[in-house]
Amino acid sequence: MTLFEQIQQKPFFILGPCVMESQDLLYQVAEQVARVGQQYNIPVIFKSSFDKANRTSISSYRGPGLEKGLEMLQKVKERFNLPLTTDIHESYQAAVAGEVVDILQIPAFLCRQTDLLVAAAQTGKVVNVKKAQFLSGQDMFYPAQKVLEAGNQQVILTERGNMYGYNNLAVDFRNIHDMKSFGHPVCMDCTHSVQRPGGAGGKTGGDRTFVPMMAQAAKAFGADGYFMEVHPDPDNALSDGPNMIKLSDLDKVIEPLLS
Repeated sequence: MTLFEQIQQKPFFILGPCVMESQDLLYQVAEQVARVGQQYNIPVIFKSSFDKANRTSISSYRGPGLEKGLEMLQKVKERFNLPLTTDIHESYQAAVAGEVVDILQIPAFLCRQTDLLVAAAQTGKVVNVKKAQFLSGQDMFYPAQKVLEAGNQQVILTERGNMYGYNNLAVDFRNIHDMKSFGHPVCMDCTHSVQRPGGAGGKTGGDRTFVPMMAQAAKAFGADGYFMEVHPDPDNALSDGPNMIKLSDLDKVIEPLLS
C-alpha cells in the first residue's frame, strides 16, 4: 500500500520540529514520531524544514540549507524508516527534495505559484498544498487542480488559518468541509494556526495552549490528518517555539483524536 493510500484510510499525522537545528534534534524527535506511529497504528510522516525562507527578520535562523538539510533527513529515514516531508520554496528544489522526501509541502504564501506546484507534481511525490492565509477553502480548488493537471493525483490540502486584523490569525473550520468536497485528504495545521505572525518584536509569536483545541475542532469538521510541529524544548527553539507542542506532550494531544 502506498503512503497516499494509507493516509486516505486512517487519520494521519505530520510531526517534527519546525526547522533543522541539529542532527541530534531530528533523531530525538523522529524516535518519538516512529514510536507513536507503531503504538497507535497510524500513518506518521516526519517533517522539518531545511530553510525557513519566510522568517520575519533577516537575522532569524533559517536552517542548514537544501543540500545539508536533505542529508540530515536522509539519515532520519535510514535510522527510523519514516516517510518524510519538507517544504520547498523554489521550483528547482522540487526534483532535488523529491529524491529524499515522500511528500513535498507547498508553503501557504506560495500556494498559487503555478511553476512551483507543477514542479512538485512532476516528481510523482505526494504534494501537500497549504491554504494561503488570504484564500478561502473554496479557492483551494485551483491550486489542487494545477497539481492534477500536471499529472499527479496525490494531493493533500492543509488548513492553517486566515489573516485577521494585525498580528493574528483566525480559523474558519468551514474551510475543512469546503476543501474536502474536492475529494482530497484535508489536513489541519494545528500549530501554525495558533501563530501571531510578526507579533513578538521581529519574530512570530503565538500560544501552543490552543493546539489541542484546534485539533479537536478540526476533527469535528472532518479533518483527515493533523500537522503538528513538536520540539523537546520549544521555549528555546530557533524557530516558531511559542507554537510548537512539547515532545513530552505528544501522546496526550494525539490520543483524543483517535477515539
